[in-house]
Order: sequence, then structure tokens, then C-alpha cells
Amino acid sequence: MYQPVISGTGVFTPKEIITNEELVIAFNAYADLFNAENKAAIEAGEVDAKNHSSVDFIVAASGIHQRYVMDKSGILDPLIMHPMLRQRGDDEPGIMAEMALDACNKALADAGKTAQDIDIVIVAASNLERAYPAVAIEVQDLLGIEGFGFDMNVACSSATFGIQAAADMVRAGTARAVLVVNPEICSGHLEWRDRDCHFIFGDVCTATVIERKDGATPGHFDILSTKCLTKFSNNIRNNNGYLRRSRPDGVADRRDMQFMQNGRTVFKQVLPIVSKHMAEHLAAEGLSAQDLRRMWLHQANKAMNDFIGKKVLGRVPEPDEQPNILQDYANTSSAGSIIAFSKYSDDFEAGDLGIICSFGAGYSVGSVIVRRT
Repeated sequence: MYQPVISGTGVFTPKEIITNEELVIAFNAYADLFNAENKAAIEAGEVDAKNHSSVDFIVAASGIHQRYVMDKSGILDPLIMHPMLRQRGDDEPGIMAEMALDACNKALADAGKTAQDIDIVIVAASNLERAYPAVAIEVQDLLGIEGFGFDMNVACSSATFGIQAAADMVRAGTARAVLVVNPEICSGHLEWRDRDCHFIFGDVCTATVIERKDGATPGHFDILSTKCLTKFSNNIRNNNGYLRRSRPDGVADRRDMQFMQNGRTVFKQVLPIVSKHMAEHLAAEGLSAQDLRRMWLHQANKAMNDFIGKKVLGRVPEPDEQPNILQDYANTSSAGSIIAFSKYSDDFEAGDLGIICSFGAGYSVGSVIVRRT
């Protein structure tokens, strides 16, 4: 049995930013157009008018101030309201593979590794751009990695579930080193015309090198333990899968083909599950929350993270104990906790303990307890 460690991380950040102010202007322009076009039906009570959004509403609901996206022009056009991502030719790298290449090279450099040191590529993300061939195999090919790759999807918990899979394979001797990659183009499955959620997501890609301790450079993080949990729920859902569907009347523009959630229900149901999961994981390793220097949580919503932090620690966490990045990145699905870990782990000293935890649709929860060497 080999000891698995996290030896490097990398983050690809898109060049384009949408501020809350820009987003509100675009959404309100769309709402005005909709209300004007449907004036008669609205007055007859057949259609609900679209209410305006506001910066104050977005910040109060989420804590988000901006988000990075792969294309802002289409999102901010009131007549389009979705990213305009060009169709790639079959002989071109896919957009997810392109994002992944940047994040992977950064993670490899951080770990002091090359592609020749990697045996397996796992692409773990909420929404993959195609059914097959696997994006992971494309990333493997672009990097020139021998071995194999595969895709996996556990929504916002994909990264931690991917780390568990990688750690298990390293521990068992199946691989010397594994790249876990999380390309998240969340803007592509968000309904930007829905006031309740139009501000939630951003785009990003993260990568993590998981390898055997005996080959890692000093200063890595030992993976002490991983724990995953799933419990089926429809309260977060996206029906836009690989099957081509349409409504009985032939209209394909179905609201349920984009991100949907019952936010209040999710808040009430998920948070107790996550808090209990983290406490039980720590206890199983003979640890308590007081042993932790830091928690790197899934970046979904500031209120959710504040609740979890307080529940786990039994008090309000200090900013240093639970760093947030969603004010800048918004919700980036599975990548959020890895962005937080990548940006807020360099100050750890030998022996310091932390926990990476993600949660989301499924419901799913994944946690990874790490210790700085």
C-alpha cells in the first residue's frame, strides 16, 4: 500500500469577467423586452411579468460580486442571454480539453512533474461537452500521457469524488500519479433569463496531481482519508443530457433543460447532511474540528458556507479558517473547493490539518482530510 498525496494544483481562469452591474443591466433589458412583447397576456393574467434584478439582491442572495466566463458577449445580449461558444471541428481540441490543458500544465509544474510521470487522467465535472470520446482521453492525448483516462460526473462533488478515486488507485499501486481535472463551463447550462438564478455560476478549470508520497517533492499534502456520500434528490437537476428530447408540441426550449433547483429546500436538506458528514469523517480518523487549521468548502453560496462552518466548528469561523472565493469566481461547481485550496494552502506549516469538502446535486458530499508535510 502506498501513501497518496496532493503534490500540485493548477487553475485556469477565463479572461472575460461579468460584474454584477453588467449582469443586472443585461437582465433588466431582457425583462423589459419580455414584458413589452407579452403585455396583453400579462394584463390578462395569463403570463407573469418579469421582475427586475439588482446588485443588492444578488449580493444578499449569494455573496457573489462577479464571475469569469468563456464568453460574455452572448450572455450580456438581451436578445441572446447565453454564451456564444463556436462549434469546434472534429479535428480541433474541444473547449474543455483546451481549458484543461492550461490547468494541467500549471498543476504539473507545481508538483515538479511532467506528463511522463502521470499514468491516469480523470476528468470530473458537472457537465461534459459530449458523451464520447471521453474528454479525459483527449486531455491525455494533448499532454502526451501514456496510460488511460476516463470521465466522471457527480455534479458539484465531482472533484472530491475524483480525488478519492485517484487516491485509491495510488494507494493500491494501480498508478504512480494521477491528474484529476475539473473543467466547468457552468455558463453553458445556466438559464440567464431566470432572475432567481441568473447570477449563480461562472467558468473555470482546476487540476490536481495525486501521487505516491515516495516520489513527491517536499511540502506536499498527505491525503489522510477520503469519504463520499450520495443521497438521491431531484431538488437540483438538469435534464439536458445526451438524449435528444423535445416537448410533445415540438418545442425544444424547455426550462428544465437548464440548471434548476429548489433553493430553499436544498438549503434545509443539504446543510445538515454536509455538517454531519464532515463531523463523522473527522471522528472516524480520531480528529475533531478543533484540529483543523482550515476548511476549503464548495463555493456555492456564502450563507451556506457560513452555516456549515459554524455548525462544524461550533462557532463562527475566522476568515482564515474558511476562505471564500465565490465573490470573485461565483459558483464554479466542482472546481470551487479546489480553487480555494489552491489559493489558500501555501501558508500551511508541517503538521497543519485541513479538509476539502464539496456538496451538491445528487445529493452528493465528498471530503478529503489532508496534512501538510
